[in-house]
Amino acid sequence: MLFWIICATLVAAIAFALAITLLRPRGAEVPAAVQDMQVYRTQLAEVEKDRARGVLAPEEADRLKIEISRRLLEADRAAQAAMVQAGGQAPRGLTVAMAGIVVAALAGTFFLYDWLGANGMPDEPMAKRIAAANDSYTSRPSQEEAEKVALAERGPTPEVPQEFQELMERLRKAVQDRPNDIRGLDLLAVNEMQVGNYHAGWEAQRRLIALKGDSATAEDYARLGEFMFIAAGQGIITPETEAAFATALDKDRTNARALFYLGLMMGQNQRPDRAFRLWDAALRVSAPEDPWVPLIMQNIDALAWLAGEDDYTAPMPVPRGPTAEDLAAAQDMPPAERAQMVRGMVEALNARMANEGGTIDDWEKLISSLRIIGEAERAGAIAGEAREKFANRAEDLARIEAAAATPLGEKVEDPAPAAPMMPGPSAEQVQAAGEMSAEDRQAMIEGMVERLVTRLNEEGGSVEEWTRAIGALSTIGKTDEAKEMLAKARAALAEDAQALAALEAAAKSAGVSE
Repeated sequence: MLFWIICATLVAAIAFALAITLLRPRGAEVPAAVQDMQVYRTQLAEVEKDRARGVLAPEEADRLKIEISRRLLEADRAAQAAMVQAGGQAPRGLTVAMAGIVVAALAGTFFLYDWLGANGMPDEPMAKRIAAANDSYTSRPSQEEAEKVALAERGPTPEVPQEFQELMERLRKAVQDRPNDIRGLDLLAVNEMQVGNYHAGWEAQRRLIALKGDSATAEDYARLGEFMFIAAGQGIITPETEAAFATALDKDRTNARALFYLGLMMGQNQRPDRAFRLWDAALRVSAPEDPWVPLIMQNIDALAWLAGEDDYTAPMPVPRGPTAEDLAAAQDMPPAERAQMVRGMVEALNARMANEGGTIDDWEKLISSLRIIGEAERAGAIAGEAREKFANRAEDLARIEAAAATPLGEKVEDPAPAAPMMPGPSAEQVQAAGEMSAEDRQAMIEGMVERLVTRLNEEGGSVEEWTRAIGALSTIGKTDEAKEMLAKARAALAEDAQALAALEAAAKSAGVSE
């Protein structure tokens, strides 16, 4: 009832203000021409007095009277025109029509609210909404309950080719015969998921984690959570699934997969504030090709608004550095090709860590990669920095020492002097960039990239400049242009095998390699 009283009071006040405006007479102010007429009449009277006193000669008095009378007539015509333009008081018919329109509009608002609004809906203070979110969170079904519902909705498992069925049976038999075979369990978990045996898939993954014990990684637990999420169906993250993702974050707080799914869970349970923080953190440690990045980018702005972040700009995912598989493959290559291939990926990783920071995996990867390409001095400097960062974490420190002991590869000099690098920004430029708005800063970055691309198109450049342009275009979301630059770079460097190797490595790291 109080709501309707407040609404009625506001409507009455608005109607009163509109009525006063409609009924107020128009043209009440005295035009300037009317004031001029009064002045001229006064002047005529003064001329007559001066002639009567003998101050003015009769001829001069007549001349003045003629001039003042002429001005008086002009002022009178101007006054008449002003009165016509002002229109006087609004016509009664128009006033009644406007009043009818106002009343209809006000009545229409009440009708629309009664039809579309939530009449009688109680207030939802923050404490009540948080309590509702907690109820939603605690009332989630268990993994077993969710899987029962999901299994009934999915129906029978899809048929798979006979040949694949036979391979699966052999794999299951091999794992049963060798239950401590880590590689076998890993293959079994992945393949059970592929054939739709979701429960068997996550059970195999859980056995794999138990077998690994303390050596199980954050990604092992994140994969377990993802398998359980798929098995539960309906987009539900059960308490058991949440526990797997939480363990993954305990081992590595920057695990993007776990951050994404926990953020999804918070969004489902009416906590957009927590979902926003988790998804923002996931975006900062994700690569462009990660499958969850498009979904985050599509919804992060809305989440930011719901979380009270009015001035939010989503960070751009950045390419990752070389993987363990990349480094293993590089070990079998000739020293020159190995160094050139890895160098592009290493520089991409180094750039990302400089901008976003990195995990223990990133530090370990960067140090070992630098030693592989013969950059012992840089690897030593970065290892020293890492020792300070992880001084209080014995397990991580041991990984840094192991990376610093990676066999040193042969340092390969570039076949030709590289083109001069573009000068970096000064301290004043860095400070000015930090004070820019997100839009201005993005425009500045795109302008710098565009200048580099234009120069390469017109004059060509070194492999370092081509890879820098490709990586920059990919980072700012211009993937098609990055691929075009890759094609041009391949043509420009076609005669240089080492440069092409470095170019392909950088393209793969940037996510634009075909």
